[in-house]
Amino acid sequence: MPSTFSNTGLELMADGENSGSWGQITNENWELIEELATGVVSVALTSSTYTLTNTDGATSEGRHAMIEFTGTPGATCTVTVDPNDLQKIYWVINNTNQTVTITQGAGSNVSIVAGSKKIVYTDGNGAGAAVTDVTDALDVASLRIAGVAVTSTAAELNLLDGVTATTAELNLLDGVTATTAELNLLDGVTATTAELNIMDGVTATTAELNILDGVTATTAELNYVDGVTSNVQTQLNARVTKTSSTGSAVMPSGNTAQRDGAPSAGYLRFNSTLGSFEGYDGTDWGGIGGAQAGGAIVTNKDIASASYTIASGENGLSVGPLTINSGVTITVSSGQRWLVL
Repeated sequence: MPSTFSNTGLELMADGENSGSWGQITNENWELIEELATGVVSVALTSSTYTLTNTDGATSEGRHAMIEFTGTPGATCTVTVDPNDLQKIYWVINNTNQTVTITQGAGSNVSIVAGSKKIVYTDGNGAGAAVTDVTDALDVASLRIAGVAVTSTAAELNLLDGVTATTAELNLLDGVTATTAELNLLDGVTATTAELNIMDGVTATTAELNILDGVTATTAELNYVDGVTSNVQTQLNARVTKTSSTGSAVMPSGNTAQRDGAPSAGYLRFNSTLGSFEGYDGTDWGGIGGAQAGGAIVTNKDIASASYTIASGENGLSVGPLTINSGVTITVSSGQRWLVL
């Protein structure tokens, strides 16, 4: 009975075979076993295809444990393991400048990008043989990257699952020095993409962002600024800041020349030129008086420093003596009265 060969090409000598050369063949088998267990071979790839061969009874590239691919194949190189009934585990280093795809038959293949390493298994299933990436979906109890232990849990890392941000977008976080407390402000946020996109391109300064510190505004209150296209600084300066439920409020303040160019009825402000509060009734600005001494005395200025029109349907009352500054005109509409006491 003649000798046969194992799946990995070792010669299996039959009884009575190889008389006088049995020892030599045994030594060769040991050398081939060393290739299987610890052998390392470098294979230069120069084209888009290559056959990694395992030859019976002889040293072979395809029998080595570790394969280092080098060279410049010019395109993705498909490396076919031969024969297709070889069951084997390979440690593969791709030091070429292209992707290397390991195949054996019509089954699955494994692609290894340039500069990467993988452990692959060929199942030797003949024409339908498949190659499996042993390093895929590894269950790792602990992980270190560049010597640094990764302490994040799977749940924490999964927060990024499905993120489609570009490298440029992710780099916006590069160099961030926010504290844990500051980052925790985002904990549990359920904002939609559309809502977050409102911030797209924002270049606000720290001082501007600090305006939001501690804000508990409702959606309706925040929506007040939605779609605003007029002067932002003017509108922000017109805000009312409530100090307490029983205290006071800060009103917009400015001189007569700084009145709104296109006011609406109901606007209120403090006129620093006149030294009094005033309101806009839809046509003219008018002073807002207040009673003193428990409501018994109503006062007015003794100098008229701005022109004013007593509109139709209104009458005016002033306590003199009263001085009307040069260039100032007090107009009394037809049928109305202005009484100076």
